[in-house]
Amino acid sequence: MNAPDKGGSVTHSSTSPIQRRLSLLSAHLVVALIALVVIGGATRVMEAGLACPDWPLCYGTFLPGRQMNLQVFLEWFHRLDAFVVGLALMVMAVTSIVWRHLLPRWLPWLSCALVVMVALQGLLGALTVLHLLESSVVTAHMLLALTLVAALSGLTQRLRQGQSGVAPLWWRSGAAIALIGVTGQCLVGARMATSWAAQRCLASGEGCQWLVLHRATATPVALTVLLFAAISLAVAGWTRQQWPFLLGLILLVTAQVGLGVLTLRLGLNQPAVTIAHQLLAALLVALLAALLVRRPDNPSSSSQVVADDVSLEPCHG
Repeated sequence: MNAPDKGGSVTHSSTSPIQRRLSLLSAHLVVALIALVVIGGATRVMEAGLACPDWPLCYGTFLPGRQMNLQVFLEWFHRLDAFVVGLALMVMAVTSIVWRHLLPRWLPWLSCALVVMVALQGLLGALTVLHLLESSVVTAHMLLALTLVAALSGLTQRLRQGQSGVAPLWWRSGAAIALIGVTGQCLVGARMATSWAAQRCLASGEGCQWLVLHRATATPVALTVLLFAAISLAVAGWTRQQWPFLLGLILLVTAQVGLGVLTLRLGLNQPAVTIAHQLLAALLVALLAALLVRRPDNPSSSSQVVADDVSLEPCHG
């Protein structure tokens, strides 16, 4: 709640306009990165990873008109989305350096690190083509993509909150453990998918170790996330006030488990279900990362905005 100072002015927490614009850009980048992960999953499911045989162009041109079909479009759009994300991150890095006196001290460093990460992601993307979709390279590509999703989701949350208090240690620890568990589960699933282990296991009983591991770790990871949400809702105060996000967490985990079971029941023959499974995984990573850095409001760090009677007159009525 806003509090008046001695002169009758109203105080509220605020951030600089440039910080608010960067938070908006970061939020859009989270959406773009989640779309990038989903399109990458669709590219794999549709066996379109090598639809463009060269890199960075596609059939030697920016827009392959003659060769364009669904598979080529998926691979081409995946690269285009990655290119746009890279440009946006470069804009964020330059902006955070130029206006660093108006922004948190850590932002220029983190922005530059994100540019390096997306450049490395582009290199891994090239290696997936040059090495003909080698499983270890594709899995590393997925790991870095999820790391970018988590980093930008957390960055967006911090930029939106500005100066805030400190969340309880158990909240940060629980969110971190849940985030690590979900990310690890995603990597096991990525290794299983990129090596086609599930299909080989269901068809001939070969390479079942990745499928068995993915199924064995799914329950503990889901219970970890649900336990974090349940404890947060049970504890009174600030953590219970985060119930919309915690309810979303519970719904995502429940739906993800259901999609995982459905995927196996259908023998991994329904691309839409597999893609939705990967979408929910990326959303879980983004939400857990945001909750990890979320903090309660700190009234002592609020700034003052003077609102006299004249300025409020047009609002009366």
